[in-house]
Amino acid sequence: MSEAVLQVRELCKTFGGLAAVDHVSLEVNTGVPHAVIGPNGAGKTTLINLLSGDLPATSGTILFGGKEISGLAPERRSSLGIGRSYQKTNIFPAFTAFENCRLAAQSRAPRHFAWLRDAYADAAVVNRAHDALDAVGLKNRAEEPALALSHGEQRQLEIAMCLATGPQLLLLDEPLAGMGAEESMKMIELIEKLAASHAVLLVEHDMDAVFQLAKVLTVMANGKVLATGAPEAIRANREVQVAYLGAPEDLPG
Repeated sequence: MSEAVLQVRELCKTFGGLAAVDHVSLEVNTGVPHAVIGPNGAGKTTLINLLSGDLPATSGTILFGGKEISGLAPERRSSLGIGRSYQKTNIFPAFTAFENCRLAAQSRAPRHFAWLRDAYADAAVVNRAHDALDAVGLKNRAEEPALALSHGEQRQLEIAMCLATGPQLLLLDEPLAGMGAEESMKMIELIEKLAASHAVLLVEHDMDAVFQLAKVLTVMANGKVLATGAPEAIRANREVQVAYLGAPEDLPG
């Protein structure tokens, strides 16, 4: 088996005397979507922030492509191939969908004195932006201001911006948050498609979506990993049922 794209070993984050992430270990592979679930306050978003570099780790190891990245800044991790979405949509509302993606793509093509040149003259950047929009189903909305897009389309745009940077790993923090049934289904289909060619780690509260999407689940509680395994193993884990998921008859079928 090839080496995991992301390997996390004994990762910790403390705030004073509180261990928000407490010796967490997991692996994420291309083609194997991995979901982190748990009750509010379990440490899920803190974990994503540690992996993206938005927070510094207190201790532990993060290997991306076999290389230690724990000390790297968020922009450096992004340039290596880590894309991240947020709980709250993080886009430029006044810019068009295409301009949002072009800016993301341009961030991966730094050149001396690039600010003196016409950004639209860089065909590679323009093509990456268009390809990213096409990948998420927004090709026909490219010239629409991001503010005019629906909530679901704005979430798709945020993922397109990640794709425009050429990531190997996608960190998705509650990608279905605030969506109705139809928008949620579109997002599930998109993530399933992206997971075929990317390593995907997502945090999500929609259990039906989680059990449909994920091939591996990690359950967190109080900053610790309670269990990791295939969906059926997690569904059958009594400790997980008691701590989070509820009685077996309440779990998604």
